[in-house]
Amino acid sequence: MKASFQKKKGFVYVVISYKTLDGKYATKWESTGMKVGTGIRKLEEKRKEILSEFEASYYKALYANTTDKNRFYSSSKCTFTEYLDTWLDTVRPAVALTTYKGYQKNVRRIKRYFEPLKLRLGEVKPIHIQDFYKYLSEDGLCANSIIHIHATIRKALQHAVKTELLDSNPADKTDRPRIQKYQASFYNKDELDKLFEVFKGDRMELCVHIAAYYGLRRSEVIGLRWEAVDFENKTITINHKIVNDYRDGKEVIIAEDKLKNQSSNRTLPLIPHIEELLLKEKEKQQYYSALLMTGYNHSYDEYICRDNTGELITPNYVTDHFRFMIAKHGLKPLRFHDLRHSCASLLLANGISMKQIQEWLGHSTYNVTANFYSHLEYNSKIASADAISKALG
Repeated sequence: MKASFQKKKGFVYVVISYKTLDGKYATKWESTGMKVGTGIRKLEEKRKEILSEFEASYYKALYANTTDKNRFYSSSKCTFTEYLDTWLDTVRPAVALTTYKGYQKNVRRIKRYFEPLKLRLGEVKPIHIQDFYKYLSEDGLCANSIIHIHATIRKALQHAVKTELLDSNPADKTDRPRIQKYQASFYNKDELDKLFEVFKGDRMELCVHIAAYYGLRRSEVIGLRWEAVDFENKTITINHKIVNDYRDGKEVIIAEDKLKNQSSNRTLPLIPHIEELLLKEKEKQQYYSALLMTGYNHSYDEYICRDNTGELITPNYVTDHFRFMIAKHGLKPLRFHDLRHSCASLLLANGISMKQIQEWLGHSTYNVTANFYSHLEYNSKIASADAISKALG
């Protein structure tokens, strides 16, 4: 659920994007009552207020459709872990698959700890949650993972507050661990040149080049479609992704237009090198389609990253094959996702600002980019050193 500002007839509106109860996407316009030119702080406070009120009514309606709702109308009649299962079912239509899978993973870990305690939802106190975090830490889980679990617990319990199952959120009264700054792995230019040579002629050659040049996420690379490439105006648009899920023990490929965040939807210049590779790929797909005829899979004709039989290159294959090729050729260990970090580090090294990198990578905020890459921004430190040297003579 996202809420953005829009202008209409001299006033500012909050436009809420969400999924309806039947799983379709929809938008709702709510007036802030404020004129264009109002300070951003006032507008942001109003946006939060409008979104909070909308979420409360939305989740009440969604929760009322739960088949066994009567059992859960009182927090004294369900355990905390039972509530978490119901919350997962309730929130499923409103979030992206990858977000839901993250919630699922965290809920499984939460349940392993809390199920033996048999606490009712209304009995969960801040001390219970704090003890859980201590247990996770002593069990060797890193602080950042505990923070993600904390976010899941807090969101689930906040839903209970909104639906009036709880008066307050006990997770708000706990101390979460401090964020551990992530030190991303990356390749420099020479290492990337070696990587490109290793993947020359490989079915993943194009995937690797796109990831390194554009810093795309794995799901965004695989989700690229021919319609997203404008060869005439020299642009490429990132607005679609491919993710995987497991059903009955089998991998299922799922296509989604909803990316990680609103900033992930972006249109970028078509780099000449990538344009050349794309044109070669188009010719290759046409060649193998004519050669194999009925043996060629046309189900994925709209997608770019495919093998010679027309099959879509899957997320798991990208991860596993990339790891295999790195090990086989004795290159420095690197994940496919680290090509995104390599792209950012090279941009920084060549004087591109953090704000521009945020827009290139599609991060939700400037702070996300800065938290990842500020330790690499050496050029700004040199400029600062020069400035203070001149200032002090």
